[in-house]
Amino acid sequence: QVQLTESGGGLVQAGGSLRLSCAASGRRFSNYAIGWFRQAPGKEREFVTTITWGGGGTYYADSVKGRFTISRDNAKNTVYLQMNSLKPEDTGVYYCAAAEWKMSTAQAEYEYWGQGTQVTVSS
Repeated sequence: QVQLTESGGGLVQAGGSLRLSCAASGRRFSNYAIGWFRQAPGKEREFVTTITWGGGGTYYADSVKGRFTISRDNAKNTVYLQMNSLKPEDTGVYYCAAAEWKMSTAQAEYEYWGQGTQVTVSS
């Protein structure tokens, strides 16, 4: 099993930056692709970005491309989401999730989920 814990959320003004972390416990973290998803108030949870188990491949939703960067440090069992040029529409609860040997934009492919961290971007 993999347990995931997100951190780094908070309140930031539009145009600002935040870095989220997703720390994993359990063995074989390097077997898992990690995805970030977010859920805005009153909306369904949506895909943000994902990174392969080795970190060599990434994929982004169009809405965050060029502003967000995902990376991982397998030695620290941690995935990072650097968010720059934040917009009010980036507000939501951000979740990280793990999928063994899969890289996908589909939530159903992810086996393990964290509890989420709140990101609020004020205008």
